[in-house]
Amino acid sequence: MLRWTAGGLAVALLGTAGAGYLYLRHLNSNLTKEELNLGSKPPLPRATPNAEGQTPINILLLGSDSRGSEANAELGGARDNADRPGLADTQMLIHVSADRGHISALSIPRDTRVTIPECTDPNDGTVYPETERTINTSIQHGGPGCTVATWEELTGIPIDHFMMVEFAGAVSLADAVGGVPVCVADNVHDEDSGLHLEAGTTEVRGEQALQWLRTRHGFEDGSDIGRTKAQQMYFTAMATELQQGTKLTDPVQLMDLAEAATDALTVDPGLGSVEALYDLGEDVKNVPSDAMTMVTMPWLPDPQRPAAHVIPDAERAERIFSAIRNDVALDDAEGLRAAEEAEAERLAAEAPDPAPAEEITVAVRNGTGTAAIGPVTGRASEVAGALYGEGFTQAYADDTWVTQEATTLGYPAGDPQRLADARAVAEALGLPASAVRESEGEGTTVLVLTIGADWREGTLYPAPQEEPDADAEDAGAGDAEDRERDDDAPEEILREDEAVTGKDENACMTVNPLHIW
Repeated sequence: MLRWTAGGLAVALLGTAGAGYLYLRHLNSNLTKEELNLGSKPPLPRATPNAEGQTPINILLLGSDSRGSEANAELGGARDNADRPGLADTQMLIHVSADRGHISALSIPRDTRVTIPECTDPNDGTVYPETERTINTSIQHGGPGCTVATWEELTGIPIDHFMMVEFAGAVSLADAVGGVPVCVADNVHDEDSGLHLEAGTTEVRGEQALQWLRTRHGFEDGSDIGRTKAQQMYFTAMATELQQGTKLTDPVQLMDLAEAATDALTVDPGLGSVEALYDLGEDVKNVPSDAMTMVTMPWLPDPQRPAAHVIPDAERAERIFSAIRNDVALDDAEGLRAAEEAEAERLAAEAPDPAPAEEITVAVRNGTGTAAIGPVTGRASEVAGALYGEGFTQAYADDTWVTQEATTLGYPAGDPQRLADARAVAEALGLPASAVRESEGEGTTVLVLTIGADWREGTLYPAPQEEPDADAEDAGAGDAEDRERDDDAPEEILREDEAVTGKDENACMTVNPLHIW
């Protein structure tokens, strides 16, 4: 948006160089600047340029729910939270490819439990120790720079810049842009956000745009996952509108947007001027909006609080992280496969060998009980005995009480040797790679296998059930050849319903049946 604004202002201010200079100084003073990375660890190395010397760009977009100003309190409600530091409830990484041929956008749900690294507040020197909390709280550990550090730790993706906006800023931006078309499949009314729309497409602006961005209960299953998808649709539609040139043709509107954008944004020092924002816009202006793919990080219910929080689905999420790190479009299956193979080879070369089985200590816990069904008696001893038979003679049944939906194998955080040991144990039991996770809490020195409700019998983890092929009995030789070719085809990184793309101009949000009017 700054590119369109600055370009229009350049024309409007021709012949008034002095006034133009003063106005740019004014706009620059509107911008709030905060440090890019507050983590105690060194920031990740920047991405390597391609053969043409081009470098990808990674920008973290943040939406804060702060009620710290009167305008934010008026729009956000919950005035009793005015003194509470804001939460980064919207988090979206924008990856612009090195050749400027595509954009990949990755959202992480606000209620994702992650490791927040140690961060230091640059204003008062407060040191926030490393902790396990939901990712939206990371901004309370010194500012948006701690959220940047959290993203780098979680994804391994280097973050070049961040931009943050609060409630009032989102409203003023939506007004200045002139409206964004959004679509719902049914009439929707969400009392919490105030959103009230008829089925079909509506051009939202101002406070109504904020209501769209904040709606949770009214979309899909009423969780934060649906809200994230609605936000992705909003940003994709806005990008399409701007690319089509249907907005921002009036110099007065351009100046309004310049004021709104600079006043709304908090940015890192690298984007701390209109000139820098304009240069960024010029750099990415030719990426077509239909080459934009927006996804939400694959996730699983949090074993600690399955009804409230989620955790990354390690195996599937890593495929997306890897694609972005390797500058591969999320819909490029061939490129993704090549990048994954290269990265797997590199990691295998760097990883230590596992210790001999008889030297690996494994504590096995029975977590098969749930609120609906009781635990299976003796599961920890049964699986520990199976491990003993496989040569892991230091495996033992741990009587720690726990209930857990999904089976996990924890290893001490930051210990590559124990990770290698955990993978050896997982292989012996047939556990998927996603079950191997860093252990929570301090002082953990052994591997901890927690048998969840998904593994109530047997000593090998059950293989996933495949959907039966209704046509298998009738399939001829030609069909068999087709199936063989399908098996050899690159696996897509996302299922069709998981991505929001600029190609689909007719996408509509599914409405929660409880909120249809």
